[in-house]
Amino acid sequence: MPDSPLTEDYHAQTATRRHIPAHITFWDETLRDGEQMPGVHFSSEEKLAIAEKLAAVGVEVINAGIPVVSKDEEAMVSRIAHAGIKANILAAGRTMPGDVDAIIRSGVTHAAIFVAASDVHLRYKLRMSQDEVVKAAVESVKRAHEAGLHVAFVTEDTTRAPMDFVERLYLSVLEAGADRLVVSDTVGVMTPMTFRWFLREFSARVHPKDWSVHCHNDFGMATANTVAAIEEGVNAPHTCVNGLGERAGNTSFEEVVMTLESLYKCRTGIKTEQLYELSTMVEKYSGVPLPPNKALVGYNAFSHEAGIHTHGVLRNSLTYEPLQPELLGRKRRFILGKHTGRAAIQEKLREGGASHSDDQLARLTELVKTTEERRGKDLRNDLLRRYHIEFEQPGLKDAEFWELAHQVGIERGKPA
Repeated sequence: MPDSPLTEDYHAQTATRRHIPAHITFWDETLRDGEQMPGVHFSSEEKLAIAEKLAAVGVEVINAGIPVVSKDEEAMVSRIAHAGIKANILAAGRTMPGDVDAIIRSGVTHAAIFVAASDVHLRYKLRMSQDEVVKAAVESVKRAHEAGLHVAFVTEDTTRAPMDFVERLYLSVLEAGADRLVVSDTVGVMTPMTFRWFLREFSARVHPKDWSVHCHNDFGMATANTVAAIEEGVNAPHTCVNGLGERAGNTSFEEVVMTLESLYKCRTGIKTEQLYELSTMVEKYSGVPLPPNKALVGYNAFSHEAGIHTHGVLRNSLTYEPLQPELLGRKRRFILGKHTGRAAIQEKLREGGASHSDDQLARLTELVKTTEERRGKDLRNDLLRRYHIEFEQPGLKDAEFWELAHQVGIERGKPA
């Protein structure tokens, strides 16, 4: 009689309700939206290295940036486009002729043309009517399409825009030659249930064949919303490595990949064993440290200190780990500290080839606990203080700004 499974898999109970596409195209936004995170700036060499690594792990579409931003940015996008990277290199631009021309000049094969859709954006940012937005979108999509580019059409703030206008706008750009449609939850207000409703309504009205979602993490639901969208048939989700991005960030690449691979048993084509290497590369180049408790790639994601947990993991890792760390190119760690039990100490001694008596094990376990408890927190508190200084005001500090202002002859006066 075969052994029964050690854990129940309730995901199988909902399999018939999911409409996950047979092929999922990961569209990475690390070099564009990820770089728009306050304080983040990638050099040309760093962007190229990240793009090459993204392609190596299996990402199919890489947004290299917005070439109209500056001559340097256009040169950087062009460099990536001509580097022979085995991925579709994309550049983004607004619904403006100059933006589209910069995309064409850069030499990319894919374009993302974007414009805002919600009334608050139209009234206060664009100062355009719905008719003007549709006209500009159609003209820009046609311009990129006629240049031979694969054209994705993106609206900012789609999930707060009137559905009738959303329908009209997207049907218009489809007729103009758009290849892929992108729905954006720009300020992260969707919940998985509401997003399902929105996407079903959008699909019933627009009938997209190739579509994406771009989710932000303002309420901590970017990954959940993106997975919900994939379950509804969205085939080209936007992600960022480590969840980088503006404000609270974007959908985390590694979280979506491993949700599909490990929980839904979907083969994504991503080389998951390289995910941690990619994550630490982006951490290094972005200068944004991974939170210790970040899902999957955080330093504590496969670390155990509590005695009960350690004892369980040493017997069978399924007790306190949902997947093997090696799947992401990681290793399990046992932390010695206040909550350490005998099992972790015994394992440490075994690794070191040290023999011991039960009495010695008990005494050593107590010594480990008390030593860690007595250790001061000065070093950690100093690191936390410096972290706050850097990330509470990323970029130029006030003193640096006023020094630059002084160099051009501007002196600080009374506050406005």
